[in-house]
Amino acid sequence: MVELRRAMAGVGGRGLLQDPAPAEEPARLGMVTLIEPKGQLATDLDILWLLFGAYLVFFMQCGFAVLEAGSVRAKNTKNILLKNVLDACLGALVWYGWGYSFAYGEGGKHPNEFIGGTNFFMSNSNDVSPDPELRERGLNNANEYFALWLFQWAFAATAATIVSGAVAERCQFRAYLTYTFVITGLIYPVVVHWAWSSEGWLSAFRDVNHDGEHEIVFEKSVGLIDFAGSGVVHMTGGGAALMAAIILGPRYGRFAADGSVIDLPGSSIAFTTLGVLILWFGWYGFNPVSTLAFYGSMYVASKAAVTTTLAAAAGGVTVLVVHVAFHNQPDVAPALNGILAGLVSITAGCSVVEPYGSVCIGIVGGIVYYFSSWGLKKLQIDDPLDASPVHFFSGMWGVLSVGFFATPVNLENAYGSTTDVGIFYGGEGHQLGVQLLGATAIGVWTCGISFVLFMVLRMTGSLRVAQEDEITGLDMSHHGGTGYGIGKVGGVNPNSITRSNGVGTGTG
Repeated sequence: MVELRRAMAGVGGRGLLQDPAPAEEPARLGMVTLIEPKGQLATDLDILWLLFGAYLVFFMQCGFAVLEAGSVRAKNTKNILLKNVLDACLGALVWYGWGYSFAYGEGGKHPNEFIGGTNFFMSNSNDVSPDPELRERGLNNANEYFALWLFQWAFAATAATIVSGAVAERCQFRAYLTYTFVITGLIYPVVVHWAWSSEGWLSAFRDVNHDGEHEIVFEKSVGLIDFAGSGVVHMTGGGAALMAAIILGPRYGRFAADGSVIDLPGSSIAFTTLGVLILWFGWYGFNPVSTLAFYGSMYVASKAAVTTTLAAAAGGVTVLVVHVAFHNQPDVAPALNGILAGLVSITAGCSVVEPYGSVCIGIVGGIVYYFSSWGLKKLQIDDPLDASPVHFFSGMWGVLSVGFFATPVNLENAYGSTTDVGIFYGGEGHQLGVQLLGATAIGVWTCGISFVLFMVLRMTGSLRVAQEDEITGLDMSHHGGTGYGIGKVGGVNPNSITRSNGVGTGTG
């Protein structure tokens, strides 16, 4: 998958193990002479690009932690932070053991379109070098495995972290650990295998013969276009968050007897704002670096960065305008979730749409978020951080948006194919159909497995904390004291600390 994706990424793009094509004379740009890098340098640049992206995406964990700490009440701060830390820790161990293998393991002569099954515990990570001299010494300077593993682990941790906001303030700690184990080790890797591996049944990078030739699964479509994970990452995390919120039930005191929403403000709007801005920054690793290569891919990467920026901005402004229309005053919290909705929406098509298309995608993504959040509240489904409206519903729109806005030139640059394009550009709807199929498959798989898991946890009494513990706060009742050093002996009651509404606290 990696080599094929790199070959697709831009006209003239090179695979990781290939030397650049020889040129009779160096290319020139103005007064600057452009000299193509030699084989090892090109390889090192590709690996460095992946590492850079992994660091940025992992930094998003800091954004999630700060965002969630500010959005929950002060009495639950330590609990939510510990969950975020363990998403990364437990996720890394599971991804090392079998998560990555289920996602990208190749079946050789017997490919499995559903799930991978090789390279457990990095057993094949030190493949021999194609260079005879290095092979004799047991070295391989062209092996991108470790960089790709790290990059994809950061994605897996993101999918797992999304759920923590939906179960905040009332979920048992062991239940959350169980869920993290399952999503990182089963739910998410299977979706990755479908969409991003060289063998997956939905994959736009399908190459079961491993000969660098793309194998068409759908007669009139390149396959599911989900460049950086509106569906693979965000629908997966958001769908699980939705099932968790439904089965877990609302927080104590969230809804009045008549069904009206009671506001439960978070502890710090400053933290939520900082968290969203950190996430926005980290998204520049999420989307542009999903080219998986540096050499030959910078046009696609730079356009992805621009479309990401515009969609985020459009989503934030749109939700703010809609909120003012309904509530007659501007509020930062809805705007912040609008930014996230725009980012989630553009993640699938960031490489295949034009800048003006990304603005449209961000606008619709913001609207989808706002009214799905409103609908969940009407149904008395309590999602404290609006994880499912932001990630599941906006992510679904992001996957579908490709079928409307993908342009021929961008598809050729990013995927090396124009089998079918967005219907706004003369497409016949085949690509939109595949996008709908992919979104449906991801939703059914994720929601189905998550529903069973959370129902089993609830039936065994392992899902929700006792009501008195919830009222006291999970920091005091489960973690030895509050996160802010208050409420232990006299002092301030953590439950009484209220400030401006945090993201997803229910005032949208």
